[in-house]
Amino acid sequence: MLPRKLRALLAGFMLACGCGLAGAQDYEREARWAKETLETLMVGEAVQIEQKNGHRFLGLYTRPAKEPLGAVIVAHGRGWGPDFELYGVLRTTLADAGYATLSIQLPVLPGTAKIGDYLPMFPDSNERFALAVQWLRAKGYKKVAIVSHSLGATMANQYLITAAEPGVDAWVFISIINGLEEMYRIKVPVLDIYGTRDWQVTRYGGEERRAQLDKHPGSQQVVIEGAEHFYEQQTGELTRVIATFLRRALKQ
Repeated sequence: MLPRKLRALLAGFMLACGCGLAGAQDYEREARWAKETLETLMVGEAVQIEQKNGHRFLGLYTRPAKEPLGAVIVAHGRGWGPDFELYGVLRTTLADAGYATLSIQLPVLPGTAKIGDYLPMFPDSNERFALAVQWLRAKGYKKVAIVSHSLGATMANQYLITAAEPGVDAWVFISIINGLEEMYRIKVPVLDIYGTRDWQVTRYGGEERRAQLDKHPGSQQVVIEGAEHFYEQQTGELTRVIATFLRRALKQ
């Protein structure tokens, strides 16, 4: 992965030259995700959140049956949508565990795009995270966490290390892509989850991440035996691990 300073220079160049970040996005694909999601939505409320450029992205807001313990922003992986398989499970099971959830649509590129192609999307994903936090705060939630998977975890990492005031009280990253960056800038408890059968890019660096988290108050790493990248057949265990961490982290 490119160093942070080089990424910042690249993003600045793209904005200045008009290769604009929004222009590189596949808004048609994003619209298809929204259409498919709304056609099959069974749980929660669809909301539209407007960005500075006027684009509106989809969020799925779900309140638990009882008084919420806090709020969670759910962030999906590369090219997916806010209700796709694992993310639909997380947003609903975490609501069952007592947390209001807002699963958001992150920027998407064409299906042929590689992980590195998403680099110019980081400023846009940063804005979406910030707007999601603001939306939940406006709803009256005093405690907000991010639960993010795969490339969504990498994007959440970028938001947390670049935003002056992220407005987040805890962060869960699941099967992160390309490692954990600049942990010293993150001031909230962090949970790192991955599986023993996860993608190599996630398993690689696990010990280094654990060493960083061991020095960070309230943070930990959990490795789920037998779990693959999308936690097929193990979403119940995944949710239990996340909910246990959030109960402790959001009480601080």
